[in-house]
Amino acid sequence: MSNVQNLTVTADEDGIRLDRWFKRHFPDLGHGRVEKLLRTGQVRVDGGRAKSSTRVEEGQTIRVPPFGAAVTAKPQKTRSFVLSPEDVAKVQSMVVYRDEDIIAINKPPGLAVQGGSKVTSHLDGLLDGLKFDASERPKLVHRLDKDTSGIMLLARNAFAASKLTAAFRTREVTKTYWALVVGVPDPKAGQINASITKQGTAGNQRMAVTQLDGPSAISDFATIETAGRRVAWLALRPLTGRTHQLRVHCGVLGTPILGDGKYGGEEAFIDGLPGPRKLHLHARSVEFDHPRGGRMIHEAPLSKDMEKTWRFFGFDPTETGDAFAELELGAKR
Repeated sequence: MSNVQNLTVTADEDGIRLDRWFKRHFPDLGHGRVEKLLRTGQVRVDGGRAKSSTRVEEGQTIRVPPFGAAVTAKPQKTRSFVLSPEDVAKVQSMVVYRDEDIIAINKPPGLAVQGGSKVTSHLDGLLDGLKFDASERPKLVHRLDKDTSGIMLLARNAFAASKLTAAFRTREVTKTYWALVVGVPDPKAGQINASITKQGTAGNQRMAVTQLDGPSAISDFATIETAGRRVAWLALRPLTGRTHQLRVHCGVLGTPILGDGKYGGEEAFIDGLPGPRKLHLHARSVEFDHPRGGRMIHEAPLSKDMEKTWRFFGFDPTETGDAFAELELGAKR
């Protein structure tokens, strides 16, 4: 059909209802008309049918049929940030892989993914520096906490954004994290299934395990190496995507992540270590289906500061196998 539009959900629209998304973009379009378009399948979200109550996600593609001259669309807002040559060099130095559809970067610790209250420096503000030969800035399809370093995927076009966003949403992406924790978990490998909910008041909120019917949170863990009973190097795989899930779950094990004062208190710190007293949690690898086909895996090395801590305890982060594969192999013997 001619004049069909395919519009991409932006970061500031993430989580809003589909009918409200239409109200933003097509204020002259009545609610009844929107309902009819949804009911007859003329409107699609990532190629599938949707309801007016459907919550849209950043990167999703919304198919919009022609409405006629009576309905005027508001132009989609595009964000642009003025970057210095130093900014461009900084963000391009993070790239570990690039093709026509995706970019994989190694996000440094301390860099927020998006802006917010009192956050002026963030990855979203640097994305214009990753356009390279493309006409549009890459799109965020998932997030990492500000203090968590490691591998992140970016989509270079709406097609890739739609595919990758759907893959993250349906848990078809395998994410493996590394963490140094204080103490050694017992058992040394297994699965944590502990529901997590948000507690506290605005401005002082934290995630916590709940015995009530909270959202399910499941993580696999495996110990790669230990330094006596003092510190363990863990591989972690979240099977769900709750806020601060791995940090809370390491607390459940009785082994808080090194440097995680928010969830481990003073027990999360060890005196005399090299480098800053920061969270030692790193998104090591991501395995996924490329939007054009084929399975891919990308890895990110530790930052220099974190590598110093690994080596302080006698760990060599350049020589390690797949702790989960070894765990599965041992289970079959």
